[in-house]
Amino acid sequence: MLSRKTKYGIKALTFLARREDQTPVAIADIAKSENISIKFLESILLLLRHSGFLGAKKGKGGGYYLIKEPKDINMAKVYRILEGPIALLPCASHNFYEKCDDCTNEAACAVRKLMTEVRDNTLQILENNSLADIAF
Repeated sequence: MLSRKTKYGIKALTFLARREDQTPVAIADIAKSENISIKFLESILLLLRHSGFLGAKKGKGGGYYLIKEPKDINMAKVYRILEGPIALLPCASHNFYEKCDDCTNEAACAVRKLMTEVRDNTLQILENNSLADIAF
């Protein structure tokens, strides 16, 4: 299940992508428009800023803005930053692989086989979509 953090992060990025100009937007404006708690949104936007998707300006007229073109923001990267591994099981993950403690034969495991297919299909969808694809 997608966490609220990831859902709200994508909503905030989409809000910023849809703006005609890239002037900074106050957190309160994004929060109000997308119905997100300001405190929660602050932590999400800070994470996205440290990950290289957003810039920030302090003071009057300050706020957050995209520092990359929406077409250059890959949703798989956004997902991994906000949510973590794409795979639902650690044994099916490329980047966060861990062997399951209860598994006696990973190669024959039906659960791993299914979750690897889920991971591959999810990854394909996320990799093939940019912020521009979902925002417009």
